Amino acid sequence: MLYRSTRSAYTAAAPEAIFTSLAPDGGLFVPAGDLPALPWEALTEKEVPQIVAALIAVFFPELKEESGALADAAYTGKFDHPAYTPTVETGDGIYLTELFHGPTAAFKDVALSLLPHLLAASKEKLGVKEDVTVLTATSGDTGKAALAGFRDVPGTRIVVFYPAGGVSAVQRAQMVTQEGANVAVAGIRGNFDDAQTGVKEIFRRHAGKGDVRLSSANSINIARLIPQMSYYFKAYGDLVKAGAIKRGEKLDFAVPTGNFGDILAGFLAGRAGLPVGTLICASNANDVLRDFIRTGVYDRRRPFLRTTSPSMDILVSSNLERLLYFLTGSAETVSSLMASLSREGVYRLPGEAAARVREQFFGARASDGEAAAALKKTYERSGYVADPHTAVALHAVDCFRAETGTARPVAVLATASPYKFSRPVLAALGQDDEGDEFALIERLAALSGVPVPAGLSALSGKKELHPDVIEKQEMEAFALSKLR
Repeated sequence: MLYRSTRSAYTAAAPEAIFTSLAPDGGLFVPAGDLPALPWEALTEKEVPQIVAALIAVFFPELKEESGALADAAYTGKFDHPAYTPTVETGDGIYLTELFHGPTAAFKDVALSLLPHLLAASKEKLGVKEDVTVLTATSGDTGKAALAGFRDVPGTRIVVFYPAGGVSAVQRAQMVTQEGANVAVAGIRGNFDDAQTGVKEIFRRHAGKGDVRLSSANSINIARLIPQMSYYFKAYGDLVKAGAIKRGEKLDFAVPTGNFGDILAGFLAGRAGLPVGTLICASNANDVLRDFIRTGVYDRRRPFLRTTSPSMDILVSSNLERLLYFLTGSAETVSSLMASLSREGVYRLPGEAAARVREQFFGARASDGEAAAALKKTYERSGYVADPHTAVALHAVDCFRAETGTARPVAVLATASPYKFSRPVLAALGQDDEGDEFALIERLAALSGVPVPAGLSALSGKKELHPDVIEKQEMEAFALSKLR
């Protein structure tokens, strides 16, 4: 299988697409031609590692022989639940697929536990001998998951940038206490969009120069996106086993997303055969995606707002570029739209493509107050404590049902442990949210009765190893200083 750029006719085999992350023209890699049809019925009966191995074999055929070994190395002993991504019913036809049982208690673990192994295998296939540096921008969860995955991996370095003041106290602690001889972390004075733009600019400036070997752990890397398809198959199978749907019946998914990668994986799963119904795109107050889905206009010219769901505080959604390509089939069109976004901060999708977006996606937004109300409603109904990002999706389900009049079952992707955001969770539940973040974790644990993930409980009192906070203009100099 070849991969092509979303912005030109440039093509690459899977190892190059994985290793380089971005095409030389700045585009993102997508499968060239139609997506392969997957044996979706068989996949829905498997566990996550087996599903991921099957996805590797199909989408990255050069790695087919080692696909099982790669998946085993990524997941064995890493997750605290035997089902990896279990599904929990919370009543009213709502099922939460928990994606936070990995080492860093966030959905990114499903892909980022695997990425170092895919990168190492691709590096070997390409015959690259030099060290590779993994540059990563994070809105909160990708950073820690990538740091944990690449820690002390031979032949790699990893540099992570996060928005100072724009992540939760626990998310920050996860990153700045990260041990490892090959890791570096810096906060930037700016937001996630600034961090993401800075990383892409470093890639652009060093593309083809050969002075440093760069790759990315962000979802701009196709190796992040493909493994994320796995939990859509798993969730579908879980609902069939629960008797909520019949095999072959379409299933709606609600996904809290800011960078559009997590929901795009569901779109790809549907394209590959899984009976995916409506993809409910749940935005917080930074609702650029919601507006795009409803109007076909992507307009980032709006205030950037900090919310209680900080991992979704994003106005430039990188993975939407891939959807544009799938909908238009034209790299020339995508390149023009991306140029317009860069130059003017806005673009308008052609009418037919905009209509196709609305056929597959439903856009909804939740304010902090609406998300808190949805969180409390779920707790009062079922005793289940969700995190603020998942609560945004829960509110989006209510919006979807109200507008469409449907009450059919829906799978909600629960993307993070509530213990990473104890303060807003306690506040939503009407509890005392004053005090140290780690004291709040214990207070929430007493309320929920669910054990605190080991990786979070171990953070309290850990030494801060990465205190740097820099200007966004200093990102390249910081990264290069760590490389040399």
